[in-house]
This record gives sequence, C-alpha cells and structure tokens, in this order.
Amino acid sequence: MYQIQTTTADSDIAKVLSSPKFSPGQIVATPGALAAMEEHQCQPLTLLARHLSGNDWGVLPAEDAQLNDEALKSDGRLLSSYPLGGDTRIWVITEWDRSVTTLLLPSEY
Repeated sequence: MYQIQTTTADSDIAKVLSSPKFSPGQIVATPGALAAMEEHQCQPLTLLARHLSGNDWGVLPAEDAQLNDEALKSDGRLLSSYPLGGDTRIWVITEWDRSVTTLLLPSEY
C-alpha cells in the first residue's frame, strides 16, 4: 500500500481536508486503486475529500448511506463507493476506530 499525501492547491479540496467531519487516520491506497484512478484520470484527493466531507458517500444503497450517517455519531466504519467509469469503482473505507482510511477496488477487499 502507498500513503497518500494530503496537500493540494485546489481550494475546495484543501478546505475539506483541513476540516473533515471525521478523522481519517492514516490514509493509504492499494496499487490497484491507484492504477484505476490514474487510468480514469481521477485524483485520489478528490475522492478522499468527498468521503471526508461526510455529505457524499458516492453510489450506495440508501441503507448503507444511512449507516454511514449513524457511524458519524457512533464511531462506526464508514464506506463510500465512487464509480470511475464502466464497471470500475473505488471504495473508500475508514475503519471504526478512525485509525486508517483506505482507497481500494472492491475486488481487493
């Protein structure tokens, strides 16, 4: 896994990253997720900012989105799912104890 640096010139992303709704802990990504994001010209920090905003869980069933909303209050695990194109999607998972946030392909789970 590779650690992702959380610095950017983009002010919207920087704003979310400087005041997230929850602590991401260590931020890492799998090689498969990094390759998929590069292939689809998607910046990891964009997905990370969406996840950390606590307002955009991506494409999830309503029940899973509701579980995330509850987990913001009860320190549960948080899962976002962002489609990149075709059948490719990236999951962003923050562990229940907020020790680590991982960007990965669903097949890598």
